[in-house]
Formats: sequence, structure tokens, C-alpha cells
Amino acid sequence: MADGNSSDEDFSDDWALYSRRPEWSDITPLPQDDGENPVVMIQYSERFNDVFGYLRAIISRQEKSQRALELTKDAAKLNAANYTVWQYRRDILKALNADLYEELSYIGRVIADNPKNYQVWHHRRVIVEWLDDPSSELALTESILDMDAKNYHAWQHRQWVIKNYNLFDDELHYVDRLISEDMRNNSAWNERFFVLKHGGFTPEVLEREVNYVITRVGLIKNNESPWNFLRGLLQQGTGKLAQFPVVIEFCEALYNDGIRSPYLLAFLVDLYAEQYFDVIESGGNEAVAEEYHQKVQDLCESMANQHDKIRCKYWRYIAENFRRKASERVAAGGGRNGA
Repeated sequence: MADGNSSDEDFSDDWALYSRRPEWSDITPLPQDDGENPVVMIQYSERFNDVFGYLRAIISRQEKSQRALELTKDAAKLNAANYTVWQYRRDILKALNADLYEELSYIGRVIADNPKNYQVWHHRRVIVEWLDDPSSELALTESILDMDAKNYHAWQHRQWVIKNYNLFDDELHYVDRLISEDMRNNSAWNERFFVLKHGGFTPEVLEREVNYVITRVGLIKNNESPWNFLRGLLQQGTGKLAQFPVVIEFCEALYNDGIRSPYLLAFLVDLYAEQYFDVIESGGNEAVAEEYHQKVQDLCESMANQHDKIRCKYWRYIAENFRRKASERVAAGGGRNGA
């Protein structure tokens, strides 16, 4: 079943129009009102018009019954993205004091057919909140992520459950498995950062995670996700890219081995710019500062001309901006006779 609207094929062969059901003879369906001059006339199927005509009638009279609940199920089959369908279904569930665990089972099946539909995930969240029972949610999201490891809705729901019910304990093990299966899974890297942030970035955690990400970058150099993760980690410590010597050694070793991943080069641009200004501010060796200055210029030019040509104007801007700031810093504090 496709996300959003489904087709009549989702109904069984013995399904009957509501207009032909004796038990619905007391209801007069309400047609859709698109106004006198609709911009676009949508050709709804007979089944769609039938179901939603009766749904509008039921809502207008605020009937909350078992048959109304079944009607919302048929409406959701035809358009699972319809907010009104799910909101009225929740109203009925409350009025009937329905079995919410049965509803969880039902919406789980709907989510499996509509895994990228915001409304079905929202309905699931509300039912979990009513029950105050998250016991099935990690398994559900894992099953959806097994089909699509980057499903935003599943990740959003998983993070909500973990945060609200404090289910962090085993999440790093799960994320590590996903990263091992696909190191380009940016969603898994994001989840890892989410879990770590909750526990706090202690010096021990930072050191462990720096080594963790370095190991994985070493396996696939041209992989943006771990490079972003590494930057995020370093921002949690002193904020300096150069705070861990092992990071500098690793990056320079990659470069010296001929690796020209744009993510490595972009990291080195920022690293050398940071080191340049650190030397200037500390009144350090001007020759060392000049070396860092030249490295930034050379890397920006390399990115613009070879390794990230689609953003050549960006890299020339970065180089010019660095030169300007360097000149201003030197003029303000001395240390070099020019940039």
C-alpha cells in the first residue's frame, strides 16, 4: 500500500457500499462541498465518495458507536493521511472506553502499510500516552527501521519514547549494530549523538567516542556522517577541533596517505584555521602561524578547483574570509607582519 491515499484494491471482494447496507439506512450521507466554482474537480471513486459521505454525516451528528469506529477504519484505508479521520476515531475510542491495546495492534498494522505517514504515527503516540505503556514501541520502530533504516517518522517516534520513558539503557548497542551494518546511516549517527547527549559528554565519554568514530572513518573515508559526528563531539568538549592530538594525527595521516575526501579536507581547513589563530593569540612562532595560514589557503583552493568544484565560490569565500580575519587579528594584536 502506498503512503497517503490507498486504492479500492485494499478492500475485500465482498465489501459493500454503505449506501447498500441495511444497518446504515438511518443515515443520509453528506456530499463533499467544494464550493460553487472549485479550482480543480477531483474524480473520487464511488467507494471514496460513499465512505466519506457517511463519515461526514456521522461526524455532523456526533455519533460515537461501534459502527462509527469501523467506518473510520474504512476511511483510513482510503486516506490514512486524513487528520479528521484519526481525531474522530480517538473521540470514539474514548466514548466507547475501547480496548486500547487492540487499537495499538491495529495502528501497528496501519503503520506497517503507511510508514511515512505523520498522522498514523501521531495516532500511535496518543494511544501510547493514554495507556502510559511504551513496552511495544522500540520493537515497532525497529521493525519499521528494518525496512527503511532512515525513516524519519520512526526515528522521531523512537526518540520520543526513549526520552519520555527513559529507555536509554540499550540504545547504544542497537545503534552500534545499525552503524556496523551501514556506516553511511546518518540517522543512526544522529541517534548515537542523541543518546550520548542524554548521558552527558564527560571526558571519558568524549575520548571513547572520538576513538569510536576514528575507527569507522578509517574504514570508509568518504563518509559525511561520522565526520559530522566527530565535529559534534569536539564541540561538546573545549569546542576546539585540536583538543585531541589523536584527531590531528589521524587526519594528517589520511591526508599524507593521499586521501582527498572533501569531508577530510573541510575538517582540515577548520582545524588549521583554528590552530593559526591559537598561535597568533598566544604570541607563538610566526613561522608556524604562516605554515597554518598557507595550509588553509592551499586546501581551500584544492577544494574549489578539484574536490568540491560545485561549491567553488563557497571555498573561495572561505579563503577570503580567513585572510580578512587573519589580517584584522594581526593588526589588532601583532604577532605577524601580514597575512
